[in-house]
Amino acid sequence: MNLQLLKARQTKYVAYVSLYIAVVLAIVSTANFLANRYNKTYDATANKRYSLSEQTAKIVKGLKEDAKITYFDQSTRFERAKDELQLYANLSPKVHVEYVDADKKPQLAREAGIKNYGTTIVQIGAKKEEAKSTSEEDITGAFIRAMKSGARTVCYITGNGEHQFDDTERSGYSRLRDLLVKEEYDSRPISLLQKAEVPSNCTVVVVAGPNADYQQPAVDALKKYVEEGGRALFLLGPPLKMGRLEIADNDALAGLLQSWGVTLNKDLILDQNPIGQLAGFGPQVALVTSYDRHAIVNDMKGSATGFPFVRSMEVKNSDKTTVEKLFDSSESSLATTKLNSPEVDTSDPKNKKGPLTIAAAGSYQTGKENAPGRFVVIGSADWAANSFLPFNGNRDLALNTVNWLASDEDLISIRPKDRDDRRVTMTRSQLNWVGITSLGILPLGIVIAGVTVWWRRR
Repeated sequence: MNLQLLKARQTKYVAYVSLYIAVVLAIVSTANFLANRYNKTYDATANKRYSLSEQTAKIVKGLKEDAKITYFDQSTRFERAKDELQLYANLSPKVHVEYVDADKKPQLAREAGIKNYGTTIVQIGAKKEEAKSTSEEDITGAFIRAMKSGARTVCYITGNGEHQFDDTERSGYSRLRDLLVKEEYDSRPISLLQKAEVPSNCTVVVVAGPNADYQQPAVDALKKYVEEGGRALFLLGPPLKMGRLEIADNDALAGLLQSWGVTLNKDLILDQNPIGQLAGFGPQVALVTSYDRHAIVNDMKGSATGFPFVRSMEVKNSDKTTVEKLFDSSESSLATTKLNSPEVDTSDPKNKKGPLTIAAAGSYQTGKENAPGRFVVIGSADWAANSFLPFNGNRDLALNTVNWLASDEDLISIRPKDRDDRRVTMTRSQLNWVGITSLGILPLGIVIAGVTVWWRRR
């Protein structure tokens, strides 16, 4: 009887073990099958360091035809590129990745003009573009070049004290220039003093905070350019009359913008928002945290932008223009017309109370089908300078604005953020306390717990 019971128990245990093994094998096999068929990953890092940016996802998912990524290297080095390139294939079934051993298939490498190992070619339709590396910046740049036809050039006006794109000092725009290069834009200076005409190969013209008045021929050239379908960005701060540098009123240029529906006010916005003060800003920096509905700012919810020395404006539609407000200053802001002294009486009843409009975007109906002129006006030029461009969302706003003006709405998104510095800095006393806790208190607690358990069992 006992022998039969023992055999029954053994049979039962064997059946349980066999069932468990079968279930485990089924789960593992299913997981392997799904892993091979569907390449899915989850990035748990704070800044999504191992994921492609929203900008890249928008471009790749919007492909209208197949794209082929070909990576040329030695076969033993393919693995170092697969992690990055496979992310593109995961975004869209239209993306196909091929790895070519340049030594085993030299005819393919020669046909593609490959000179170095680790070269990546992106082909969309018949157009091929080379990526300098397998970084997202270079691969996505190759996608952009392959999708776009013709060169894109940002022309910035010189000769009237504007911020310069080749200036690396605090007030220069060299950081903006470098960002535009990554977005596959060229930049070049133009002078309307020598020839009052905007070159036809300018994709976008930038008026970056002139200190001197624009003469009427220069204003007429900008008027003609936009009203014939050109694109222009006007960064015009308040005409301050304090300190060593006085900023001209630029009435002729302001008059042109007013004819398009944007009236620039001769005032200075002071922001008394306590959040800005916590960030270390004075009242001369207007902090913006909410935005209107427009392609330039739709993806900027949750981002803050800052505008030092900014003026207000009034916007309305005109006969041939449609003008939309982009964003306002905070409710705690005010605008003063006292521009010749740093001392401002915030309780002056003549001050205008916020929120106040500080940026607008407009379209000019040229009469040509699908060829409107476009313009953006922002009441500050310092926000895009080297010293302030890295602040929070300023970089995204600058690139989104240029992309919208260039009719590249598919490139408008939030760019990848810089990696966080998560180092822990401790004082000497804190460091000593960590040492005492980890090397003394915790081990002692474990010993006491063990002795207590032993004593109770005894």
